[in-house]
Order: sequence, then C-alpha cells, then structure tokens
Amino acid sequence: MQARAGDAELLAALETYEPVVGLETHVELGTESKMFCGCATEFGAEPNTQICPVCLGLPGALPVPNEKGIEGTIRIGLALNCTIATWCRFARKNYFYPDMPKNFQTSQFDEPLCIDGYLDVVVDGETFRVEIERVHLEEDTGKSLHVGGATGRIQGATHSLVDFNRAGIPLVEVVTKPFAGAGAKTPAVARAYVSELREICRALGVSDVRMEQGSMRCDVNVSLNKPGEGLGIRTETKNVNSLRSVERAVRGEIIRQKPFLDAGERIYQETRHFHEDSGQTTSGRSKEEATDYRYFPEPDLVPMAPDPEWVRRLKAELPELPAARQSRLKSEWGLSDKDMGALVSTGALDLMSQTVAAGASAADARKWWTGELARRANEAGIEASELAITPQQVAEIIGLVTSGRLNDKLARSVVDGVLAGEGNPEAVMKSRGLVVVSDTDTLGAAVDEAIAANGDVAGKIRAGKVAAAGALVGAVMKSTKGQADAQAVRALILERLGQTP
Repeated sequence: MQARAGDAELLAALETYEPVVGLETHVELGTESKMFCGCATEFGAEPNTQICPVCLGLPGALPVPNEKGIEGTIRIGLALNCTIATWCRFARKNYFYPDMPKNFQTSQFDEPLCIDGYLDVVVDGETFRVEIERVHLEEDTGKSLHVGGATGRIQGATHSLVDFNRAGIPLVEVVTKPFAGAGAKTPAVARAYVSELREICRALGVSDVRMEQGSMRCDVNVSLNKPGEGLGIRTETKNVNSLRSVERAVRGEIIRQKPFLDAGERIYQETRHFHEDSGQTTSGRSKEEATDYRYFPEPDLVPMAPDPEWVRRLKAELPELPAARQSRLKSEWGLSDKDMGALVSTGALDLMSQTVAAGASAADARKWWTGELARRANEAGIEASELAITPQQVAEIIGLVTSGRLNDKLARSVVDGVLAGEGNPEAVMKSRGLVVVSDTDTLGAAVDEAIAANGDVAGKIRAGKVAAAGALVGAVMKSTKGQADAQAVRALILERLGQTP
C-alpha cells in the first residue's frame, strides 16, 4: 500500500484502537423535475428561479411523487444487492434550519425503499465487503450562502442568503452498516466504497455524481474502540465532497480521537466540518438522534407498493456494472489485479478507457494515467479527472511519442503546456519548439563533441564495451536539452567508434 501523509500516526492509533466507519452517501438524482413538484432541476440557475409553492412548503400545496425518482432509487438498490420493499412510505423529518423552507424534510424513516445490501470493494488486492443498511429516497434542502467572510462558512460572514433552487430535488441516501476489521486500510476502503458507488450511479445513468457540484456528497462517521469492547462514540463529518477528502476525513478522525481516549476523555457525538486545506475537522454541532427529529408518516402522500413485476423488469434491464466492466477490461487490456486496482483507486479507469478509444494502446494509456498524470493530480490535491487535459489530448501526446516526434521527456513538457492552457499538444509542441531531432547531420556535431569530451568512455566502446555508450548518449541528450533521438544518437556513436549499432 502506498505511503500516505499521517501513516505513522494512523499506525500508532491502530496499536490500541480499532476504527469503525459508517458512511452516509447522498446522491442527487438527475431527473428533469423535482421529487414532489414540476420545478426544474438545472444546476447553476439564477437563485430562487426554480421554486414553487410545493417545494417552498406554502399552505395548501400538495406534493405528487416523481416516478423517475422512485425508479432511480430502486435501480440503485438493485445494483447494491438490496431487497426492494413491497410496501413503504414517506415520513416527515422535523428540524429547523434556514435552508429548510418547510421546517421538515420529506424523507423515509423506519420503512425505506431498499434494505440489506452490500458492495464489495478491492484495496491492494484484498476484497472488503461493505454492508448496506438502507437506501432511501428523500428531498434535498436549499443552500445557505454565507457572504463577507474568508471561508464561505457562517463564522466571520457579514450576512447569509438562501437559495431554494435545490430544495425538493430527489435525493437518494445510501447508508452503510458500521464496518471494521480493515486496519490501516480503513481510510482507503472508505474511499474505494464511495468511488465504486459513484461509478455504479454513473453506469446506471441516474446521476452525474459530480461531487464538486454537490450532486454526490458523503457524511463520514468514525469511532474508535478497543478490540473486544463495544462500539465507541462516533463523530459525523458532514458533506465531504471528494474521494480524496473521504479518505483524509477517516484518517484524520482516527488520528484526532486517539489522544482524547488515551487521556480517558470522552468523544462527543457531534457533526464536524472537514477543511480541504488542512485535512482537519472542526466541531459543528451536537448530533441529534432519530427521536429528536420527531418522525411521523407523511400525511399528504400515500404509501408506496412497488409492483414486483416492475422491479424484476428493472433488475433485468440493469446495465453492465463497474465490477463486471473492470473484469472485462482487465482481460481485454491484459492487466493484473494490481494494475486494475491502481486505475480504480486513482479514478483513472474511465480516463484510460477514453484514451484507448481515442487510439492509444492500453499499455501507454495506463502508463500515463497511473504515472505522470496521477502524480500531477496528487500534487495538486485534485482528482485525475479534474486535470485540465482530456483523454483525447493524452492519446494525441502518446501518438506523438509513438511516431518518434516526441520522447517521454519532451512529452512531459507538452503536458505542462496543455495543463497551462497553451492549446492542444500539437500547438504546444510547435510553440515551445519541442521536437525530437533525429537527422545525423544535426546530431553529428553533438556526438563528436561528446566523444571528444569523454575519451576514456570512447576508448571502452572502441575496445568492444558497447554498453558504455549509454554515458555518451546521456551527454548528447544533455547538450541537446533532451531533444535528440536517443536511438539515433546511440547508432551514430557506435558507428563513429567502429562498432556495429
């Protein structure tokens, strides 16, 4: 397993405690209208332009369920190996918050639509089963905008505004059972689970699952206990919005809670905020129990009884799911389990697939996405898919290398230019003067100069030790700023020194 920041502190915590993690992942469904009214769901519209009496909870307004929202939830449940309820109903979850126009959320409580599923994920070649407690359907809330502060949070803001466009959008919540036993891999398992769930929703076509836009977000519950003892007190880190942050939030909470427990202090059940810049969490508010929400059946909506035949048809129509697709692509591309695991963990599987579809070989596409491009994404603290380079551009760069117009070093400079917004690979190559020099007339002077400056090495080559030519090739590459064709240079050196290329 690749070393990560905080590994030593994590391992120190695991010497005494066992981490237990539960994940509550919210997925906004990509329906054209909201869950209980006909308002549009387009992201980025002007604030408060996609609202009506129903999603604002005005007196006399009656909700009507969105069939596509119910269907999308059932399809997610089926993909997660859940049992689909033959009878369930909505409930009112009562709490006051500025972005809750009705002061209650239409959700599901003790009778959810999908229950008792599981999702298997692979981390470093080891399979972990994450059990699903429930998949239920609810409506999203509005969005509070805190203005005037430096962080975008209410602390330090001069005033707050509320945009209700998001209120009422169908929202699926996937709740895992607490999982333990993964040891030092616990943070990576949490990330892998959310990643796999995102890929499932994307394959189903039920959501764009764009975490940066909030259409998929995760609440991370973490507790520590000593092996053999009961579960510890959990904290809930709210609205974590990237795969990398899910892993960091789990890791950070394990590390944060350890010294409190070591000192005999209690962990408070509370919600916490995750800070992307530091990877740390800060306290939000005390965490409510279900009884605090005063759930009761929604009186304006009749219970749901999905037709078993409809459910069977939806199951039969499920597309190829990520696990099956990974198995197929692994065979087609000739990858090992470790290779495929690296692609999945770096979020590069789709990127590689698109690069191959654009004409690159599987080997070259994997090399770039799990090597150079993964490194750059990691350094920038973003997902590989967020890099300002497309799979088509990567395939073009690979083609330039394959044709001999670029070598790997020059190709990395082309990547620099593309990421900097200087244009497509061909344009960057020309503007930066990045092209492999291979003609012997141009390279001859550089080769002669290297031979003259390294007489001892040249003597070894003349004596038959052709392996020593590597040192002279390196000297030529340095003098030509990496633009020489290494194979042409080697052949020219051996020819000059009386050896067969």
